[in-house]
Formats: sequence, C-alpha cells, structure tokens
Amino acid sequence: MRIAIVTGGAQGIGKGVVLHLLGKGWKVAAFDRDDEALADLAAESGSQPLLTQAVDVADEDGMAHAFAQVARWTDNAGLDLLVSNAGIADPVSGPIEELSLQEWRRWQDSHVTGAFLAVRGAVAPLRAREGSIVLMASTRALQSEPDTEAYAAAKGALCAMTHALAISLGPDIRVNAILPGWIETADWQKASARSEPEHRPIDRTQHPVGRIGVPADIAGAVEFLASDAAGFITGQQFVIDGGMTRRMIYAH
Repeated sequence: MRIAIVTGGAQGIGKGVVLHLLGKGWKVAAFDRDDEALADLAAESGSQPLLTQAVDVADEDGMAHAFAQVARWTDNAGLDLLVSNAGIADPVSGPIEELSLQEWRRWQDSHVTGAFLAVRGAVAPLRAREGSIVLMASTRALQSEPDTEAYAAAKGALCAMTHALAISLGPDIRVNAILPGWIETADWQKASARSEPEHRPIDRTQHPVGRIGVPADIAGAVEFLASDAAGFITGQQFVIDGGMTRRMIYAH
C-alpha cells in the first residue's frame, strides 16, 4: 500500500487530495490545524486508512511529533508522497504600506516555513521508498491582483524551492509544484463553514475550458506526479487553471 502525507489536508484542495488518494487505495496522513475539520474528514473517510494529526505546520516541535506519529502508524515503512499544501488561503494582505511585519511573517510561515518543515521531516522516509514531493503553489506566483504581496511572495518561494529541492534530492526523490488557478472549495470546507458555490456566467466563460476548477482537477494531477508514469518529471511547475493565465484581458 502506498503512503502519503498531505498538509492542510482537512479542507479545500487538501481534502480533495486526501479523499482522492484514499479512494485509490492509498494510506494517508492528513495534517491540519483545524480539529473540527479533521473530525469531519475522519467521519467522511469511514474505515479507509486515514491518520489525522492536529498540527500547525510552522511549529517545529509539533511537526516533529506529527511525523513521529506517522512513523509509528506505518511501522516505519517509509513514505511515497508528501503533498505540502498547507497555508493561509486568503491572498489579500492589504496595502503594503499598512502591512505589519508580524502579518507578513504569518503568510510566509504558513506557506514557506511549513513547507520547509514538512519536506525536512519527509526526506528520510521518502528516500526509503524513492517517493516524491508536490508543493502546492499558485498562479498568483505568476500574476497578481492588488494588495496580495505576502501571498504572492510565499507562493513564488515555493516555486523556487521546487527546482532547488529537485536538484538536491534527486535522483532518489522527485519534486514538482502545482500552481492551481481558481479552484472552487466552498463545498469542501468543514461542515460548519460549508456553502453551496454560486457562479456568474462570466466566472465560467473567462476560463477557456468553460468552467471553474474543482479539487478533483488538482487531486488527479497529484496522483499522476506521484506515479511511475511521471518518473522522468522533476523540478517542474504545472499550471492548472483552465487556461485562464493564457488569456489576454484588456480593460474596456
């Protein structure tokens, strides 16, 4: 049985990845800081082989404990996949001249420091099974709306980490990044925060594929990048956005 860790795994894209892998017969550990969301995930997964760990990915001691729990749960069997997906979802940090250093660091810690601690903890078990890493970046590493500097900087750092790690960890471990575009996750939240998505026609038609993305679009790509079919792919960035970043938009 293949084994994965997914950080930020209890809601949104991370939850989609966790449930997809479980459905494909994987054994999955989901790390998340939200206890309520983890409980919901465990209930939805039923009897499938899921381990939930309540942890802030930017907490060094907490992450060490979570990795130790995974090692015990798997009898030190190693790891086939790390999906570093955790991070503050809201991209808007406000005007840069009003952004405090504490808030700036909060964005960087949740995305970049969390990825560093997750990768560092996963390297040894991944080497044991010649596994792979997927870092969840964003199309916001490539293009921006106003007042999103903290988020964009964090996601850009993950893209840079991807090629650096691919060189450092190869050939034992492959490392790639996924850059999601607009992925609708309103109906993939914990029960108390879940809502039914509402989209305007223009929301769909501005995507060349004619629709907004769903977590399954990302989960399928994660599964592929972890497979033998992707064995010659490392250090790459995969934009999954329905073609939106390829569309020229002029103000009228």
